[in-house]
Amino acid sequence: MQELITKLSEELNQVSVATKDSLESFRLRFISKKGQIAQLFEEFKQMPGEEKKKVGKALNELKRSAESRFKELQEQLDSQGSGTTEDIDLSLPPVADAIGNMHPLNLTRYKIIQIFERLGFNVSDGPEIEDDWHNFSALNFPDNHPAREMQDTFFIEKNPDMLLRTHTSNVQIRLMKQQKPPIRSIMPGRVYRNEAISARAHCFFHQVEGLYVDKNVSFADLKQTLYHFAKEMYGKDIKIRFRPSFFPFTEPSAEIDISCLICQGDGCTVCKHSGWVEIAGSGMVHPNVLKNCGIDPEEYTGFAFGMGIERVTQLRYRVNDLRLYSENDIRFLKQFKPVI
Repeated sequence: MQELITKLSEELNQVSVATKDSLESFRLRFISKKGQIAQLFEEFKQMPGEEKKKVGKALNELKRSAESRFKELQEQLDSQGSGTTEDIDLSLPPVADAIGNMHPLNLTRYKIIQIFERLGFNVSDGPEIEDDWHNFSALNFPDNHPAREMQDTFFIEKNPDMLLRTHTSNVQIRLMKQQKPPIRSIMPGRVYRNEAISARAHCFFHQVEGLYVDKNVSFADLKQTLYHFAKEMYGKDIKIRFRPSFFPFTEPSAEIDISCLICQGDGCTVCKHSGWVEIAGSGMVHPNVLKNCGIDPEEYTGFAFGMGIERVTQLRYRVNDLRLYSENDIRFLKQFKPVI
C-alpha cells in the first residue's frame, strides 16, 4: 500500500486541468467517497495494527495533499476564466437591450398637461380618499343625488361619510378654498366608480379636470380653450361640437364631442354609429360652488371641464377596450413609443 500511496502522490502533482469537466474528473478520481483515496482508507481498516502506524500517517498526508491540490486547481481555473467558454455559444446572435416603454395613459396624461401648461394652467393634486363635503356637497350635489348611493360610489366609512373620490373635482374645491382668484389649474388623477368592468367601463379610471376662475370669464373663453385643446391633441382637421347638458356644479353646462377618429365619422361601435364621440363635460362654475368656497360670484366667474384620460387615449391610439390599460399585457404595452 505504501507504494500505491507514493504513486498517487506523484500523480497529484502532475495533474493539470483546463476545464470544469477535467476538474470534476480529478475530484471524482481522488477525493470523492468512491475515489481511489477513499478505497485505500477502506483497505486500511483491514490492516494489522503494526502496519497501520506506518501507513496511517502517509495516507492522511495523501488525503490532505489531494484536497489542497483540488483547491489550487479550482482557484487557477477561476482566475483564468476557463471553463466558461464551454458554457457559452459564441455563435449565438446578441440579445438586443430592451428599452422601457411609457404606459399609454401616461403618454396621454403628459400630452394633456403640456397643452394646458402652454395656456398658463398649472397642475394641482389632492387626496383620493375624500369626505362627502369636498366630493359632493360643495359641488352643489343634492342630498338625494344617485351618485351618493352605494351602487355608484365606493364608501369607506359612514357618519361621517368617507369615500373613494368619484372625480377630481374635489381638488377644485380644495384649491378654491386655499387660493384666491385668479385660479387657472388642471387636476389629473385616478378616480373610482362602482361600475361593472367591461370594454367600455371600469371601476377605476383617470380624469383630467380644469378650472379657471377670474373676473369677466365667459363661456366664450371655455369654448376657445377646449377648441384649442382638441386641435392640439387630435389634429387641425378634427371636427368639434358642443351639446347642451346638465351638471350640478356648472350652469350653463355642455358636453364636447369630436368626430370619431376610428371610423372617420362614418359610424362604428365606439361612436354608436353616430360619427361623434364625447370627450369631455364642461360649463360655467355654478354660483353656489363659488359661494361654498368663499368666492363672491358677483365679482368672479369661472369655467370648469373634465375628461377621461382613457377615452382620450382610446381615440388617440385607436384602442377599443378599456381593460387593456390595466391588464399589464407586455404585448399591448410594448407597442407604444419608448422612453429614450
